[in-house]
Amino acid sequence: MTNQGSTQDQGAAAPRRSTIWEVAKAAGVSHQTVSRYLRNDTKMRPETIERISRAVAELDYRPNLAARSMRTRRSGRIAVLLPGVGSYGPPQILGGVMEVAHEHGYTIEAFSVEGTPVDRFERVLELSDSGQVEGVLALAPLPPESEHRFPDRAAIVVSADYDDRFRAVGELADGSPVAEIVERLAELGHRRFLHVTGELDYASARGRRDVFVATVERLGLGPALVHEGDWTPDAGREAVLALPDEGRPTAIIAGNDASAAGVVQGARERGWSIPGDLSVTGWNNHLLGAYLAPTLTTVQVDHHRLGRAAMSRLVATLRPELGAAPSEGPLNTIIWRDSTGPASQ
Repeated sequence: MTNQGSTQDQGAAAPRRSTIWEVAKAAGVSHQTVSRYLRNDTKMRPETIERISRAVAELDYRPNLAARSMRTRRSGRIAVLLPGVGSYGPPQILGGVMEVAHEHGYTIEAFSVEGTPVDRFERVLELSDSGQVEGVLALAPLPPESEHRFPDRAAIVVSADYDDRFRAVGELADGSPVAEIVERLAELGHRRFLHVTGELDYASARGRRDVFVATVERLGLGPALVHEGDWTPDAGREAVLALPDEGRPTAIIAGNDASAAGVVQGARERGWSIPGDLSVTGWNNHLLGAYLAPTLTTVQVDHHRLGRAAMSRLVATLRPELGAAPSEGPLNTIIWRDSTGPASQ
């Protein structure tokens, strides 16, 4: 009696899994149609999708990934390689990665491997050859020869936008918005500019500085003044306090929003109004920038879009029939706010 009761309790703890045929019957469609739904077939009729979605929810249906893997040699799993856990930054990137993966029915397993790019690539190859994943998306640096190298069992796509110290590289290091900022301020009458850089061992800091210098020189706006900083408010404040009273810049392009906040503070200490005496811009669209007085002109970086684009590349490699994902707009967008205005006379 006791043994029978124990068996019944164990059975109750593990209810029978709903099948694809039961979902098909509840939705009034074939099991092949349900399979198309699970593959996110975009050609299905909306009303069919709605019926199947309702049946899936009512029956609490979950695809048997293990069975599908044995049948199709597809695990439905993707590994995402992150930079070092201690340094990994914007969660928006991983959010974009997961969003696209889930749209196409994949599950994500994120992992981080310390060491050199070669060490990481060895781990990537182990995962690829294990048969446990269909693809690997590397958001951390790998050796150059790893790009476009596809082992027999899994695809590898490299989208390393940060280095081992979480410094922006690649598309994230593009400083081209600085040119648009300088051009716009020049149209407002500004002729003397200063750039407060970030740490110059960052590719992004060097990119913004180089675009600033090239744009000022191209427009014939006089010497391109540069103050080497370190991304901190102190750097921005020190840059302003070191300026002469005569012939000072009327516009300061800061390397990030933190340095821009320091510029604003330094200007106040010198009795300068913003934007009346000095226009100021930042970078990164920090949440507090919209609440400063005046609100801060800045550059918004769409990390979420970056993650979506990276995963879309891997999905297109795994499923060529889907075609290339459409462009989702620019990575960097200038947000013009109250900290910029016409040059003072």
